[in-house]
Amino acid sequence: MKTIAAAAFGTLCMTMAASAEPSKPECLAGAKPGGGFDLTCRLAGNALLETKQISRPMVVTYMEGGVGAVAFNHVIGKRGKDGNLITAASSGSALLIAQGKFGKYDETGVRWLGALGADYGVLVVAADSPYKTLGELVDAYKASPNDFPIAGGGAVGSQDWMKGSLLAKAAGQDAKKMRYVALEGGGAVLTALEGGHVKVGSGDAAEMVKHHVAGKVRILAVMAPERLPGELASVPTAKEQGFDIDWPIWRGYYVGKDVSDEDYNWWVDALKKMAATPEFAKEREARGLFEFTLLGQDFENRVKEDVARFKVLAKESGM
Repeated sequence: MKTIAAAAFGTLCMTMAASAEPSKPECLAGAKPGGGFDLTCRLAGNALLETKQISRPMVVTYMEGGVGAVAFNHVIGKRGKDGNLITAASSGSALLIAQGKFGKYDETGVRWLGALGADYGVLVVAADSPYKTLGELVDAYKASPNDFPIAGGGAVGSQDWMKGSLLAKAAGQDAKKMRYVALEGGGAVLTALEGGHVKVGSGDAAEMVKHHVAGKVRILAVMAPERLPGELASVPTAKEQGFDIDWPIWRGYYVGKDVSDEDYNWWVDALKKMAATPEFAKEREARGLFEFTLLGQDFENRVKEDVARFKVLAKESGM
């Protein structure tokens, strides 16, 4: 009898686990096709299917507006209980939440699933720039901040603006007085650097590395806790050069606040299993992302820490 009962219990557990798999897996990208949120959705969708964590393809839907704000509010207002749906997010989402740009809701309005990869901030100068180290650039900026226009792929208050403000802060200067040039993406930043229109570029490692290797620009520092592998292995971090500057650009996911624990735990477990596979590592590398895996409560804690940190940075920068 005990054996039969144990077997029946095991079968029940397996049935419950299987029932938690979403019947119609969907990822919501809070922007137009082709951007970072789309990349994040397709990273999960492709790898979950390839590693057999899901048995049917994941649908990617798009809802542009407010760099993820419209999607965030939609999930909270309309799909808070939907266990089929995950939504793409990034550290930029945490930054906008910290600035109150997602409306009346804050980071507690959803349940954070996990991050599955990251890019890292970089500070870049032209190939013929006299500055070879971050220390040299900081000293020059400190002496004459008005001579250093900083270009970034985003408006004032964006991640690139914030990364530029960290340079100003390291030089003991007022970030509100920084000469920031807001451009449309990393390509425009590279063009401005190569044309001599700006002296410093604020960007991301993945979009700058090829140009650094080709000798078109020089990456002075990577905003990572340790050196990045591959083509950036020779570029020192800001921390190595004596500056407490760290800017990971994580890419992750959240679900509605009222999604059941069973569904939430299924997603966390599926992402955990997927992230441990070589297939996922290839998918991540193909999208120019570096290893950065935080799941479940660890990721929830990280998001809350980031929002708190960004609030301090925004206040210090006069945002």
